[in-house]
Amino acid sequence: QVQLVESGGGLVQAGGSLRLSCAASGRTFNRLPMGWFRQAPGKEREFVAGIDWTAGTPRYADSVKGRFTISRDNVKNTVYLQMSGLKPEDTAVYYCAADSIPWGTTIATSGLSYEYWGQGTQVTVSS
Repeated sequence: QVQLVESGGGLVQAGGSLRLSCAASGRTFNRLPMGWFRQAPGKEREFVAGIDWTAGTPRYADSVKGRFTISRDNVKNTVYLQMSGLKPEDTAVYYCAADSIPWGTTIATSGLSYEYWGQGTQVTVSS
């Protein structure tokens, strides 16, 4: 069992930065690929970024490439999403998620592949 708690959301002006954190509990965290998703009002949940258990080459949605960076610290059981150059269209509730398959090196972009989810943290970017 893995429990995830996000933090770091807030209100920021366009062009600003935020760092989201996702603290995980559970002994299997460091074996699991992790992802960040977001859901804006009236829109479907979408993949933002993902990282495998080795913290190897991450994967990003085209809309955030070059602006967002995902990383993980397997000692602290934490995944981060550093967001810069924020735009109003980045406004959403951001969720971290843990894949269900340990030791995976494939980063899934579908939420169906992720078994554990946090409660979400709101990010609002003003223009």
